[in-house]
Amino acid sequence: MTEFMDFLRHKYAYVAIGEFKPGKFEEAKQLYAKAVSTYTQGFKGAYLLQQPNTDKGIAVIFWDDIDAMESNHSEAYAAILNEISHLFAKPPMTGFYDVCTEFPAPESVAVE
Repeated sequence: MTEFMDFLRHKYAYVAIGEFKPGKFEEAKQLYAKAVSTYTQGFKGAYLLQQPNTDKGIAVIFWDDIDAMESNHSEAYAAILNEISHLFAKPPMTGFYDVCTEFPAPESVAVE
């Protein structure tokens, strides 16, 4: 029954789409990793995507629910956000999304 209940639950994604000042993506990437490392309860994973040869990116962070994200806002997290905010060329577009469909990668098959 637990597996069925887990099936009924769905995740939420926090998405930020933005552009950093020229040459600042690497510094932002390090700060993003630092911020994500502060997450605990309800955190389900994160991705940082970079458009090749640009300072444009998309951050996607998965949560059990929106409250879980808010409960992970700590002083350390706020300090990191303060550090990263000046790296943006303009404020990023952000929003919450329901994860409606998820397709996990098939398990690798051993070749004999």
